[in-house]
Amino acid sequence: MNTQPCQIHIERKDASKNMARFYVLSLSTSLFDEICVARRWGRIGSKGQEKRHYFTRELDALELMLDVLRRKRKRGYGPKRR
Repeated sequence: MNTQPCQIHIERKDASKNMARFYVLSLSTSLFDEICVARRWGRIGSKGQEKRHYFTRELDALELMLDVLRRKRKRGYGPKRR
């Protein structure tokens, strides 16, 4: 497999609700040549929580990433602002 590592960082901020959240999606290859999708989320400034998913096909991993990204965008997450 020839998977290129990538990372997507999105945030959701709403000062009226005291909300400042982040969500990170990462794609990489594991030691056993599996495709790993790591999802990390939490309050901005914290370490947050993490969950990893392993796939044998890159297409399945990309479908998960796109599905999660689509759902987060509907909930108000957007690109990280500097």
